[in-house]
Amino acid sequence: MNALAAVPPWVALATGILVLAGALLACIGSAGLLRLDTFYRRVHAPTLGTTLGMYLVLAGTIVFFWAGEGRPALHVILIGVCVTVTTPISLMLLARAALGRDRRAGTAGIPAADPSESGEDEREPRR
Repeated sequence: MNALAAVPPWVALATGILVLAGALLACIGSAGLLRLDTFYRRVHAPTLGTTLGMYLVLAGTIVFFWAGEGRPALHVILIGVCVTVTTPISLMLLARAALGRDRRAGTAGIPAADPSESGEDEREPRR
């Protein structure tokens, strides 16, 4: 007997709803990647949409394993922790690389790395 045959119908329904909602959010995040106009706006949509979508898919997986096999799905939680840690780091690195590229190219509307280069008054140092 496989694990799917032992799952009660309410667990299968809850798992299906969670996985479908997660896939829908990931799809919306991916659509934001196509629809938004600048790189800085475009980088946020898949990061936020797919992260929340991933949480819902992982929740569905945890519900399935817990009810179907009677044990917690610790490997699924580890996947969630790894994605939660790496997603913001990759977002930050991509944004910083793009900002450095745009500063070197002299793109309009990009703030200077040093406030004194932009001609603005410098802040007083903290004491």
